[in-house]
Amino acid sequence: MSENEGRGPVPPGSAQAPAAVPEGLVAAVVNLVNTGPVELGAYTVAELTAVDAIVDFLAARPSDEVLAEAVRSLAARKLLVAGSTAEQVEVRGDLGIAAAFQQRARMVLDARATGTEPGEPWRILLLSQPERITMMVRIDALGVHEISLRKLGEALKLLAGWLPRGRAADPAAGRDADAVLAAAERSALITVTGYTTQGSAEIAGTSADLVLARSDGQLHAFSPDPQDAAKLRPGALAGKDTVEALADMLAPQAAGDRG
Repeated sequence: MSENEGRGPVPPGSAQAPAAVPEGLVAAVVNLVNTGPVELGAYTVAELTAVDAIVDFLAARPSDEVLAEAVRSLAARKLLVAGSTAEQVEVRGDLGIAAAFQQRARMVLDARATGTEPGEPWRILLLSQPERITMMVRIDALGVHEISLRKLGEALKLLAGWLPRGRAADPAAGRDADAVLAAAERSALITVTGYTTQGSAEIAGTSADLVLARSDGQLHAFSPDPQDAAKLRPGALAGKDTVEALADMLAPQAAGDRG
């Protein structure tokens, strides 16, 4: 896998062409994921940005100084090496695999939680792949991105176990969303976004939101009001469990991308 080197790390949003993927890599890794999870290591946002392995609209671009230090760190660990020409570098190892699968995704589920415990991630990303697998990215309070590839169903179950849980609250009770969220022991915002690419830049398209909150042992679910996106309406799960609701959020976005 290669990336333009030029004057240093290529800024997110540039028209850089996607990194080349070695022939047979994707198929081999997909087959491996079907036998079990594939762990791809942990990296900072600067390290991922330096090799174009992060969705542009999900994170602010680090400063040039931070990016330069990330490049030096990756080079010292032999994850970045000189390419076949003076204008290229090769991204090696598990980081190269992560970059390849990030660049072929066209949809991301972004879940952010409050009320998490020390040692837990506060944010989880799922980047769906056409083969019903997904790249899962767990992000902790220090900004470390722990990356793995998993079957989609397994990843959704893990995500649901991390999200707020409880017995389903009665949406007809008329609980105010702001009051529920203020009193919640744990809450989360889940956003699914389809996107397109221009060169190496990702451009956000349509999105869908789900808000979950656990309060007094009950699980409250809200979605934006179609008439007023600033307001939340209850009953977003509509009798489904969390895994089913997450899968349904992913399905229409994927269909829209294919169209």
